Parts: sequence; C-alpha cells; structure tokens
Amino acid sequence: MSSNGNSHPHSAQMGALTLAALGVVYGDIGTSPLYTVKEIFAPHTGVLLDVNNIIGAVSAILWSLMVVVTLKYVVLILRADNRGEGGGLALTALAARAVHDRPRLRQALLMMGLFGATLFYGDSVITPAISVIGAMEGLEVITPAFQPYVVPLSIVVLLGLFAVQRFGTHSVGRFFGPIIVLWFVTLGVLGVVHILQQPAILQALNPVHALNFLWARGPHVLAAVGAIVLALTGAEALYADMGHFGRKPIQLAWSLLVLPGLALNYMGQGALLMQDPTALANPFFKMFPDDLMVGAVVLSTLAAIIASQAVISGAYSMTRQAILLGFLPRMHIQFTSEKESGQIFMPAVNRALLIGVVLAVLAFKTSSALAGAYGIAVSLTMAITTALTFFVIRMGWRMPLPLSLLATGFFLLFDLFLFAGCAIKFWDGGWFPVAMGLVLFVVMTTWARGRALLVHTIRADGLELQAFIDMLQAHPPHLIQRTAVYPVANPDTVPQAMLHNLKHNQVLHANNVILTVVFDEVPFVPNSERLQIQSLGDRFWRVSVHYGFMDKTDVPQALQGCAAQGLSIPEFETSYFLSRETVVSTPGAGMAQWREKLFATMSRNAGGVVEFFHLPDNAVVELGTRVQI
Repeated sequence: MSSNGNSHPHSAQMGALTLAALGVVYGDIGTSPLYTVKEIFAPHTGVLLDVNNIIGAVSAILWSLMVVVTLKYVVLILRADNRGEGGGLALTALAARAVHDRPRLRQALLMMGLFGATLFYGDSVITPAISVIGAMEGLEVITPAFQPYVVPLSIVVLLGLFAVQRFGTHSVGRFFGPIIVLWFVTLGVLGVVHILQQPAILQALNPVHALNFLWARGPHVLAAVGAIVLALTGAEALYADMGHFGRKPIQLAWSLLVLPGLALNYMGQGALLMQDPTALANPFFKMFPDDLMVGAVVLSTLAAIIASQAVISGAYSMTRQAILLGFLPRMHIQFTSEKESGQIFMPAVNRALLIGVVLAVLAFKTSSALAGAYGIAVSLTMAITTALTFFVIRMGWRMPLPLSLLATGFFLLFDLFLFAGCAIKFWDGGWFPVAMGLVLFVVMTTWARGRALLVHTIRADGLELQAFIDMLQAHPPHLIQRTAVYPVANPDTVPQAMLHNLKHNQVLHANNVILTVVFDEVPFVPNSERLQIQSLGDRFWRVSVHYGFMDKTDVPQALQGCAAQGLSIPEFETSYFLSRETVVSTPGAGMAQWREKLFATMSRNAGGVVEFFHLPDNAVVELGTRVQI
C-alpha cells in the first residue's frame, strides 16, 4: 500500500494536497461536459432528442461515472500502487513483479502494459486539441461571425501553452487549483439553476433509465456508448498522478467537488434540452446567460489549458519512466523545480506533441470530429489497466481466485463494452491514436530488443573481466594516481574504454571502478539500497547504482556514498571513461533488417550519457567502438 495513501497529514496539508489534485488530476475529466451531451445526440448515433432519451442518456453518463471512476478507480485501482506511485508503467511493473516466476506471462504483461502506455501519447495529443477547440467553440454561441476564427485562435492558444512548458509548471501551478474549483462550482451552480426549472431530469439518478436507454438502442447501442465514453476521458489521471498527491486527497476531491459538479451539470444540460431542444447546437454554453457568455468562454479556455497541461506533464513523466525502464533511448531532461523531482521538461517530447496537436486541430477542425478519435484510446487503456490489476490482486496480493475475478471481471466487461462502442468510430478518427500507439510500440520494443542484442554481443565478444584483472596484477602496467570510472552495461566483461585506454595510453589508474547503473521496476529506490560494492582484487571494484523509474539519476552524487563502504572516489581526482558504441546492422539472427537499422539510427541520436547521469563535463573521456548486431 502507498505510504501516501495511508498517512494522515494535518488538515491544512490535506486541504492543500486536495486543492492541488483538483488542478492537475481533474482538468481532463472536468472539461468533458463541453462536448459529451452534444455528441450523444449527434446525427451519427441515431438517438432522437426526446424526453425519455434525454433522461436515459444523462442517467447512462451518471452511472458510467459511478461504475468506472468511483467504483473502479477511486475504490479499487488506487489501492494498487507501486510504492506510492501509480500510472500505466508503474502498474505494469507491479504486475510483472507479481508473476516474476512465470517468464512468458511476465513478458506478455510487459508488452500489454507497454502498449497501454503508448496509447497515452494519443490521449496527450487529442486532449489539448479537443479541450481547447471545445472551449473556443463558445465564441460561435456569442456570434456565428466568430466561426472562422475558432481553429486559428485554438492554434494560437496551443502554441502559447507549449511555449511556456520550458519554464515549468511550478510558477503557474498554484493558480490551477483555484481555477478548477471555480470551474466545478460553476458547473454545479449552472446545473442546479436548470434542474430547478425542469426537475423531471432528476429521474436520471435511477439506473433503470440508463439500462432502458441502452436496451432501447438495440443494434445501434454501440454508437451511443461511443459518445457516452467521452464523459470518462481523464479517469486514468486519477491513478497516474497518485504519486504526486496521495490516494486520500484524490478521493476527497472526487467525492466532495468533482462528482457533484459533473453530475449536476450533466443533469442541468439534460434539463435545458428538455425545455429548449434548439440548445442542442451547444448545450453547455447555452446554459449560461447571454451577459456571462464572454466570461464563460474565458473560464472554459482556462479549464481547457489546465486539462491540456495535465496530459502534457504526464507525457513527460511517462517518457522518463520509459527511458529508465529501457524502452526508449536517452533524451535531454530539464528539471524545472529544485524541490520536486517530478517537475520536468523534455524539449523533444514537447516538440513532438506540439506538432501532433496542431496537425490534429488542422485535420479535424471541430470538437465533434475529434470526438470520434478520442474514446478508443481511453477505453482500451482502461481495459488494459483492469486486466493488469487482476494479476496484481491475484498473484501480488494473494487474493482468492473467485474474489479476484469478481473484483475485476465486471469492470473488464464494462471496459470492453465501452471499447466496442468506440471501435465502430475507427475509420472516423479512431485510427489516429491507435496508429500513433502502434508506431510508438514498435519503436519502444525495437529499442528494448536492440539493447538486449547489443549487450549480448558485447558479452560474447568481450574479454572476461576477472581473468583480465588477474593478468594485469601479474604484469602491471604503468600506474597513475587517479580514479577511473567505467560505466558499462555488462559488468562481467572488460570495458571497451579500458582496453582503448591501455592500448593507446599504456597506463592504468590506481583505482578502477566498473560501474553499472541498474533501473529497478519500482518508482524509487531507498538510499540504503542505492549502492552495491564488490572488490575484484587490488585496484578494481565493481559498483552497481540502483535507481527507480522516478528517481533523479545523479551518478556522481550516488558514488559519494561509496566512502561509507571503504571505497573513496574523490570528486576532483576522478575521470569517467565512456564507451560510445556505433551500432552496425548485419544480416542474420537478431531482428529484422529494418528494425536493426531503426535501432542503429535511434542509438546514434540518443541523448548523451553525460547529461543523463549528470557527469561532470570536464572529467569525461569518450572512446568509440563499432558493434555488429
């Protein structure tokens, strides 16, 4: 269980965490009322706008929120934390560890979880596009003359949003919570106003109306379900951001403000449509009085920006985790906060997301068109999360099989039903996030497989380390009184950089550290477990530095802890010798030729070890070698 989730902070601290959680966790699901109800009654769903269907559709939304968000995420999934951390890759690592004694199943779960993680990038592209366009479409309600400016203004807002990412979220983060509080209060107040005018909508609280609505759709039920799932987009953020705020603040924010605000607003939109069917053009903005419309557009745009910020920051964190778990090459990471290691900026990811978002806006142009692309990635990710949770409950927590099936089976059926509703929109835009996910999946698996082949080749072609050390001790070369650190992937063979150093410089350092950095399948590694040191004989040590996939990788700082175990690595008398491998693709076993060439390209363009491990620039020597795979 999470220490965050089980701790009992002071009420002031709990209030601050709950407010912060509102600003980061609930921005995405909080902007769903901008477009969900309108999409349920869009022509392609075949749902007629009458009183029974309005009550039934709103009831289906409310009970989907109860089943998926409240019961599945708030009650169940938030308990499946990986040492306090949540999210797709954290859950994947937890499930893989639960089945560690079954390698084939472990590999299958890793691949399934990895594919679920790649779908998050599709969400990271579509969420900013649909949220900002949905907010900007309020301009058309003010006057149709603004219609031609919706797309250009959306792009301007998005360009500004991505431009400020380099400064970090810390400076603006403190404003997110109060704005989202105002947003949900506004949603609730608007809902109450219209419910009072048409209290018959309260019948939607009865789940029988939801069941009758879905049953009445017959073979066309999936079209309606594909629109209802839009109300659930952003639910995955509850789990993904658990490590930042803890379980309790996320649960409190949902129960006390988010769920009531959403429920009241959806019922308010239903009440408005019962009273004025012409409001279907944009039922959300039609809820506002005319003299408040400009303020409504401004507040909606701010909420959309916050929703976008949450998934953009999530994409940075997901990429960093994927790098540390060995699924992506190293990239440049900027830490934007001295106090919070989770606040990072990744220029390459930022550029890629910006290009994807702008292309999505230009290609789809309206929130209705983007809605077709939205749900499929969300619903498939939810299903993968539920499937992984089963293995955590059954094999990690050792719960009885009937209880494990009961706890996850119903939710999995519900998720697959939602996915089926979205899958029928595959050719209407649903292909977009799936194609993006598949491309990223190929890239990530190619990198992981390529690294495994590279390490295997180095081990097969390399000299055995202990025998080499024994030979040096029998015939010692000239010594220089400094320390050399050799970062390697395989600690059992002689580092190529050491061979080059001996061959060309004909010297050996007085102290030689064979360094391996190991990334464990946990978010954080305690300092007490950070280092493993082994003496290999006179002048040689093997050191392993362990990190979790959320840790900051500062190797020189970690090596200072070696002194407590009898190995001194003086900061100003140490050189780091790096082996830079140039990968050469060759025919034969391994991967397909095109994948080997892709891996070679990725390897050439990978970020430097120096920046990634925070090595001192003036103490690094790089020596190259060619490796065939």
